[in-house]
Amino acid sequence: MFSIGLEALHTSFRRPWPLQEFLNQAWFLMKVTTLPVILISIPFGMIISLHVGSFLRDLGAEAHMGAAMVLAVVREEAPVATALLIAGVGGSAMCADLGSRRIRDEIDAMEVLGIDTVHRLIMPRIFAAAMVAVLLDAIVSIAGIGGGWFFAIVVQHGTTSSYFGSFNELSQLADLFMALIKAVVFGYVAGTVACYKGFFAKGGPKGVGEAVNQAVVITFIFLFFLNFIFTALYFNFVPQKL
Repeated sequence: MFSIGLEALHTSFRRPWPLQEFLNQAWFLMKVTTLPVILISIPFGMIISLHVGSFLRDLGAEAHMGAAMVLAVVREEAPVATALLIAGVGGSAMCADLGSRRIRDEIDAMEVLGIDTVHRLIMPRIFAAAMVAVLLDAIVSIAGIGGGWFFAIVVQHGTTSSYFGSFNELSQLADLFMALIKAVVFGYVAGTVACYKGFFAKGGPKGVGEAVNQAVVITFIFLFFLNFIFTALYFNFVPQKL
């Protein structure tokens, strides 16, 4: 699996670049993940606003709601939610597509013809997953902050000016950069696992189904483990606002 990811990086410098396959996969991922990721992010922002808002109200610090929302949504929730949707929706479709090609001997036929299947099939899918993860990260952040704003202003009777004015109290530009780095890595990992499991699927249609299930589970485990590593490194090497 690790070698597949490295080989995809290596073949990305080879010409001709499969641009059409990359665009098709990117459009497919955007089409199947955008609406679900928005529907996940809005209630998540409302839940954060509910819990944090009640705590800040007891302290008399409702004006700092926006600072807490930025930290929770932009730094942690956005890249993780994006990667989970790419793995669960887009990754499973990519795995099933490659798996069906494998059991129909299409991949074997391409290799007999001398076509580099990693360059033609796997690399554009992995890169599409990484790029779409970055684009969805922004959508998730906006939707999550919007959901938190609705609950904080309409339900908890806060003020819009204090909500948006407190954004930079605890957050900094490095938080956004870390979120984007997480999104790229998570998307790349999700695409790599899905392509690996589909590319080496065996056992007929039943084997393809098992490969899809394994790809989703393995990706979820990898993502939460990588998220812990990135967060630990971030807190150790980037000074936080006080």
